[in-house]
Amino acid sequence: MIWKNLDSVYFVGAGGIGMSALARFFQSHGKYVAGYDRTSTSLTDQLAREQIDIHFEDRPELIPEEFRNPDRTLVIYTPAVPDNTSELDYFRRNGFRVIKRSAALGEVFNAGNGIAVAGTHGKTSVSTMLALIMSESHAGCNAFLGGISKNFDSNLVTHPNSRTIIAEADEFDRSFLALFPQMAVITSVDNDHMDIYGSREKLVDGFESFAAQIKDKGRLILKAGVDIRVPDHIDVFTYSLDDLRADYHIVKRESVQGIYRFTVKTPKNIFETSLGMPGLLNVENALAAIAVADQSGIPLEHIALALKKFKGVKRRFDVQVMQGNRVYIDDYAHHPEELKAFIGSVREMFPSGRLTGIFQPHLFTRTRDFAVEFGESLSGLDELILLPVYPAREKPVPGVSSQLIFDHVKLDEKVLISNEQLVPVMRERDPEILLTMGAGDIDRLVEPLKSWMEKK
Repeated sequence: MIWKNLDSVYFVGAGGIGMSALARFFQSHGKYVAGYDRTSTSLTDQLAREQIDIHFEDRPELIPEEFRNPDRTLVIYTPAVPDNTSELDYFRRNGFRVIKRSAALGEVFNAGNGIAVAGTHGKTSVSTMLALIMSESHAGCNAFLGGISKNFDSNLVTHPNSRTIIAEADEFDRSFLALFPQMAVITSVDNDHMDIYGSREKLVDGFESFAAQIKDKGRLILKAGVDIRVPDHIDVFTYSLDDLRADYHIVKRESVQGIYRFTVKTPKNIFETSLGMPGLLNVENALAAIAVADQSGIPLEHIALALKKFKGVKRRFDVQVMQGNRVYIDDYAHHPEELKAFIGSVREMFPSGRLTGIFQPHLFTRTRDFAVEFGESLSGLDELILLPVYPAREKPVPGVSSQLIFDHVKLDEKVLISNEQLVPVMRERDPEILLTMGAGDIDRLVEPLKSWMEKK
């Protein structure tokens, strides 16, 4: 195991959600941990409070002395960091072992009994629900989460006596091919990351290659309707909200303001539970977690009790305000299918409510590839406030902007504005149900909008 003979681990791009979970993991195993990131965030602030030293200038002289021995230091970087980063260059030139985040996660994950959650949507919610179920049972687990769990107040869950490791299997950059799980989930295989895969066929090939890496006699939990070739050496169990032929499906469900009580049919039993947070999409995510837990031998009564305690994940159907006729919900949705599911779930909660959505597109290539689909999904709102594209790791693409999406939105009430215009534009409006959506820096608007909504 890579950490056994190390004194220190250094992270280039330490503030990312996946990188920070690994940083916390290595620190929990007694290693010196430090790193660099481009900008300070609430997450890097929290890491600093946990005695993880992070600086925000790309200068090799700022690397602490404890991390300058190539024989005792592992360097982990994220592909989101430019290849010409000075600190990355320093480590490579001086003989350090320098590996991607996916490779580091793979070496940790593959040393245990791995449960990998894959899919273009839903990974974080399914992983976090499953981590809570396992933690509330006798089994326990270690989990690397793609968001901050409200139950654990962290993106890392540890258990000193458990060999079970839960991790999100990220399709971006084919990172999930570093994982060899005992059990896996595939929630969806919708077109995404076309800048990486180039075609639908190659995306499907990627997921099929991932499924082929499940260990012999392992199990795959597959959403019904996901069309991929499944290898012969594993058992497959399907799940679905509506398809009664699925191995795990809903027999009946009811909701009060979006909080669902539902009855689940498993291959051998029927049981009833409820979910401690709203949203029909979360019931579907819960089904995947139920299937994994059931196949792991967790008693159904333990599963039901844990799901009732589930508080959710920050920025996943994250209710900020729910008072009287004022509602504000924030979500990480950044793909047309995610937006469709999120908006649809809110609409089911408030069928007669007026939905005002603020959306920040993420990536120029995704905006270019799915402009029509974004327009269709966002047309499920009553009113849209559209922000400029958040570029993340990309440089601008000529001719690509939020205008492409705006032109396909079939709403009378829609505006395309800059981030700086948002506050005055919101002051002119009186939203009943406000939604913020996106994977960029739109999260920085959540607290100001929450305060504004609460005072109205």
